[in-house]
Amino acid sequence: MLYGLGAVLLWSTVATAFKLALRELSPVQMMAIACTASVAVMALVLVVQGRWRQVFALSRGQYMQSMAMGMINPCLYYFLLFGAFDRLPAQEAQPINYTWALVLAYLSVPFLGQRLHRADIVAGLICYSGVVVIATRGDVLGLEFSDPLGVGLAIGSTLIWASYWIIATRDRRDPVVGLLLNFLFGLPVIWAICGLTDGFRFDAGSGFAAAVYVGVFEMGIAFVLWSWAMKKAENTARVSNLIFISPFLSLVFIALILGETILSSTYIGLVLIVSGLWLQQHGSRRALAEAAQ
Repeated sequence: MLYGLGAVLLWSTVATAFKLALRELSPVQMMAIACTASVAVMALVLVVQGRWRQVFALSRGQYMQSMAMGMINPCLYYFLLFGAFDRLPAQEAQPINYTWALVLAYLSVPFLGQRLHRADIVAGLICYSGVVVIATRGDVLGLEFSDPLGVGLAIGSTLIWASYWIIATRDRRDPVVGLLLNFLFGLPVIWAICGLTDGFRFDAGSGFAAAVYVGVFEMGIAFVLWSWAMKKAENTARVSNLIFISPFLSLVFIALILGETILSSTYIGLVLIVSGLWLQQHGSRRALAEAAQ
């Protein structure tokens, strides 16, 4: 539970860190800095734990797998995610990104052969009604989105992130080893794109520090803490429920640090999204339990 709480606390701060970094950096510059910091952190974790040799003990096919997965995460996923945060207020981009868990349930039907339960369908209607409320800033009937491209990037990031985890279900490597290799293969592509577009000229100020923070904590330490929480938990459901704290706690940091005035539509939309995710998670568990009986 402590590992899980630590991960949730770190995830709750990253929307604020995204916006702080993007005040001074372009999305691709932020990706270059954050991914570099993340690789350093994950490598250090493996060295401290005495598992560094596992990085060099894999088959050729597994390295090829990392090359392909690295194009998805970090390259494509964070390009879409940071692009969304660059265009949208944090209070809009962050809740939309949380719907990736629902997208994962839907994509698991065609790609993993899982069944779609009634709870998944109802949860989808609730979640995406929340997305519409947030994206239109409460003007649901008018359907005028504050930034259609930004909303599209945020929704696109959920599709990519869910797809990544579906592919990862077939990955039998240590999670930290696999993620490190994915980032190692993706990092040269990010550097090349950054060099060819916005370049590496940026000040080592607050934006740079925020990007390093994202790489160290959101991409690195939070992932490690959550992996440990899942492995050590006596009841994984109790630990996984902690994630519902994160979006609400994130709004506190957004309001206090970024100074965004949290709109009533954001609260309403977020409650709908979290309610839908809770229904989807618990409804699916109930259906699985009944099937097992």
